Amino acid sequence: MTLPSTLRAAILPALFATTFASAVFVNSASANPLPPALDQPYPGTIQMRIDASDTAHSIFRIRQSIPARPGKMTLLYPQWVTAQHGPTGALHQLAGLKVTAGGKPVAWKRDPLNVFAFQIDVPKGVTAVDVEYQHLSPTEGNQGRIAVTPDILGIQWQSMTMYPAGYHTRRIPIQTTLTLPAGWQYGTALETAERKGDEVRFKTTDLETFIDSPLFAGRYFKQIDLDPGAKVPVRLNIVADTPEALEAKPEQIAPHRELIKQAYKLFDSQHYAHYDFLFALSDEFGGVGREHHQSSENGVKANYFTEWNKTEAVRTLLPHEFTHSWNGKFRRPKGQDVPNFNTPLENGLLWVYEGQTQYWGQVLASRSGLVKLDSVRDMIANSAATYSNVQGRNWRPVLDTTNDPIISQRRPQVWPNWQRSEDYYVEGSLIWLDVDTKIRELSGDKRSLDDFARLFFGVDNGVVNAKHYTFDDVVKALNSVQAFDWAPFLKTRVEDIGPAPLDGLARAGWKLVYTDKPTEFLKGVEDQSKTANFQYSLGFSIGSDGKVTGIVWEGLGFKAGLSGNTTVLAVNGRAYKPELLRSAITAATKDSKPIELLVKHGNDYRTVSFDYHGGLKYPRLERIEGTPDRLQAILQPRQ
Repeated sequence: MTLPSTLRAAILPALFATTFASAVFVNSASANPLPPALDQPYPGTIQMRIDASDTAHSIFRIRQSIPARPGKMTLLYPQWVTAQHGPTGALHQLAGLKVTAGGKPVAWKRDPLNVFAFQIDVPKGVTAVDVEYQHLSPTEGNQGRIAVTPDILGIQWQSMTMYPAGYHTRRIPIQTTLTLPAGWQYGTALETAERKGDEVRFKTTDLETFIDSPLFAGRYFKQIDLDPGAKVPVRLNIVADTPEALEAKPEQIAPHRELIKQAYKLFDSQHYAHYDFLFALSDEFGGVGREHHQSSENGVKANYFTEWNKTEAVRTLLPHEFTHSWNGKFRRPKGQDVPNFNTPLENGLLWVYEGQTQYWGQVLASRSGLVKLDSVRDMIANSAATYSNVQGRNWRPVLDTTNDPIISQRRPQVWPNWQRSEDYYVEGSLIWLDVDTKIRELSGDKRSLDDFARLFFGVDNGVVNAKHYTFDDVVKALNSVQAFDWAPFLKTRVEDIGPAPLDGLARAGWKLVYTDKPTEFLKGVEDQSKTANFQYSLGFSIGSDGKVTGIVWEGLGFKAGLSGNTTVLAVNGRAYKPELLRSAITAATKDSKPIELLVKHGNDYRTVSFDYHGGLKYPRLERIEGTPDRLQAILQPRQ
């Protein structure tokens, strides 16, 4: 079941905000096969200069000097981006490509099969080629995520960079100089060598680290130390639409600092020299939640601090992305161990990479106090209800949804409740609740998934280089914590079709129920998004513009003929308002009259009748009497 975007944000905070709609996916075959990627030092350092000062046009102007030898050479533009799990490189935003050597033009030719590869012939006597081009950042939402506003810019280096084929990217040195808009400040995990005026020179690093270290800059900027006095700094780098949006009260900063403490108690390790949250508070800058090893990109609405009581739903974002430093960046699935950004990724373990991160993100949000324990419980209830009603579970296992970043690339779907989407996130979190409670049950509540986290992610404390794992490694670590037949336990849950994995919920001492009133948390989410969720009664939701969304496959709305491009205009003859439809559903429990909706589908108008008398239904969790409350134990802070 697909939820309204803001409600879905309560479950997948900003993770799906990244726009994939314009991504280009091509066969990795090449008319001129690429040279094998050698795991040896590249002979020389790429020098790159980026002018990011043209915010009026959202244009980045790039120049590179790439060490080269005479003969054939292939330049690559990144195609596969690890944190996006798919072939989403923004090739369509590259323009104005010119190549010169010794001041003379050099012709380039795009490979007709692998359009991310550009071939050139380096003239004799040349030691470097100079490359010039622009990155044309979107100026409207239908072009992609807005990364440049009059007051904020975000730089994802993979969109700015070309690199030579034939070497592992971690063996290619690069030194970059960036020109910012006048007076702007910035945050990044890159090490600064010096700043002169608005020109910033970064220390030389390898290309893999460089691309994994994005930058946010802004006219209004504040940096907050989240672990004062620590040898390994953790910083919150905030950019915002206005100086007022930057102002956070001490009681708001306190749970962010507690997040760091609770994460260290969980993972008992650090795998970064320092960590930088890049945090945009904006109504113009595109929402984002993207992990990196020593930083993360995070974008929410401008009211994050100023309307604190309304933003609880998005406060699982920072815990989620921080968890990724351990899970997904330090420990990575073996299928993500690739030599460069143009080698396909294998996503089969994303239910560990993202699913367990989703789980820990909610747990740490509760333990830190960023989100109330009761609200996290409501999030879990909503997840359980969602996946209990996803009809696509009847044909597609959650394991297959790990292919969705490649198949659909987060483009809008026609029938998402039937097609399914990247369900390895939220359904994955339910699987890990199942694992956690199973460990607790088998051990008499002496051990838990916390022990797995320390064992699996806490290994090699202080090491930054990625440590890759297989399914068998996960099973082995679980058995080290608690002996059990974990392999079939996990495979059944990720490979089989059928009911949602709710055993962990019952083992935690709770059950999913439906009542005629939403919980305060979910009511707040609906109020903020101006959407109305009738999925568990009439089988659909309605957006802020009256448009029907999230239709349950073969649910009541589906059977009544509702589909996309349908707007509800009236309820029982009166102009549609969410509260009017809620009242009509409630009234129908007391009589036999059908509920009538006037709807517009394209240019056609018609009346749709619902002979439904079951009342409003909203999910919540209810205690199972006589059982231990393991969910309370999971979500409470560690002392």
